[in-house]
Amino acid sequence: MLSGWRYRLISGMGATALAVGSVGVANHPAAQRLTDLVPVFARLPATTLSNGDLSLAIATTLLVVLGALVPLFKPRPRRVLDTIMLVERRVFLAAVAIAAVGYFDYTYRLPRTTLVLATLTMGLLLPAWFVVIRRSPRVDPDRTVVVGDDPSTIRDVIRETNVPVEGYISSFAARFRRASDIGAPAIVTPDGGTVDTTAVPDAACLGGLARLEDVLVERDIDTVVFAFEYPDQEEFFGSLDTCHRMGVSAKVHHRHADTVLTTGVETGDLVDIDVEPWDWQSHVLKRAFDIAFAVTGLLVLTPVMLLIATAIKLDDGGPILYAQQRTAEFGDTFTAYKFRTMVPEGESATPMDDEQNDRITRVGRFLRKTHLDEIPQLLTILSGRMSVVGPRAAWVDEEAEIESEISSWRQRWFVKPGLTGLAQINGVTSTDPTEKLRYDVAYIRNQSFWFDIRIVLRQLWMAFTDALTTLR
Repeated sequence: MLSGWRYRLISGMGATALAVGSVGVANHPAAQRLTDLVPVFARLPATTLSNGDLSLAIATTLLVVLGALVPLFKPRPRRVLDTIMLVERRVFLAAVAIAAVGYFDYTYRLPRTTLVLATLTMGLLLPAWFVVIRRSPRVDPDRTVVVGDDPSTIRDVIRETNVPVEGYISSFAARFRRASDIGAPAIVTPDGGTVDTTAVPDAACLGGLARLEDVLVERDIDTVVFAFEYPDQEEFFGSLDTCHRMGVSAKVHHRHADTVLTTGVETGDLVDIDVEPWDWQSHVLKRAFDIAFAVTGLLVLTPVMLLIATAIKLDDGGPILYAQQRTAEFGDTFTAYKFRTMVPEGESATPMDDEQNDRITRVGRFLRKTHLDEIPQLLTILSGRMSVVGPRAAWVDEEAEIESEISSWRQRWFVKPGLTGLAQINGVTSTDPTEKLRYDVAYIRNQSFWFDIRIVLRQLWMAFTDALTTLR
């Protein structure tokens, strides 16, 4: 079974050899002549490259193909059909990219016959290669470790989980040790802390979170069971990201499933965690879109902001902006700014419809209906604390009130909050927290760059129609 860097190395070498070989076969005169036997390809001219032109074509193809196959170089457990479909999509994406490179720069152009034959060859060979070296998903965990941040939670999960456990990896150090534990045996972890070796007597301590990747490789771990008391913290997401990179299944005990996004399908006492971290390309693309959207919006709406500020001052003479502490990603907090739409006194954490709220000012009612009160939040997006699309950031006092009623409310914290989101475009607010949570979780499970674009376009259209209705 391949895992970690071995899988990355072997899968990359195999993909490189197959990509280079595909171009070499497609460039051979005999292969070029075979296209005459297929009616749909009969019109393609037989063109072969040599020397520097062939080397340039191979290098270009290899660079594009390896870039498209990056997600396949992670040792994730996949089914055969899923592997084949994923590789085929990536090969098609690479072919389109190669054709586009040739369109914009003739010196890099791959002859059409060579491109078609190379794509067909890679479409057959690359899926077969990744199927051969893939990791099959296990029905039952084999080699398991527990990862957590609290000794008692780790101890409970180990005792209640009916699977053999190799040991546990923890982030708890001196700050988690009770006064009664002083003097107990302890080990120094690579993350700079000390772990009480008697805190979890039922299993061996394998070290701190800094050793997670090493432990997964050294012990050939198949499954990680999470035992985090605070699963909204970055330690949880860092560990989860490591599991996804290493192709290790991530599970949680069913008693702790309320605060973690799961598949809902149980294997004994364990439930699969259904939060997959984005790869770096998706993060870069989302952040680039956030910056472009915020900068464009601020530049275009500068005159409107000046008019709004003047109207608020003339209305009641109060402050122009309203600041509020809101919950960010991982349960962190940040200060959000909006144009003030209500009188400052008598603020309540209980969610309320605008029609029932008598604290909204005359200008504020117009700003809310046209969504113009949200403009200052573009600065928060620019700073990186918010995104354009994501679960709407709620007031920290409102979060506490809702969380006391809905224990799974923290599932919304698994991504960065947004200016708009799936709940907003469906007209769902915090006055219906159960429905709002359902939409927010649906967004987190299905988030992608193009999903964000669709949500933004629909929100812009809704804002435009709302503004027209208000102005009539």
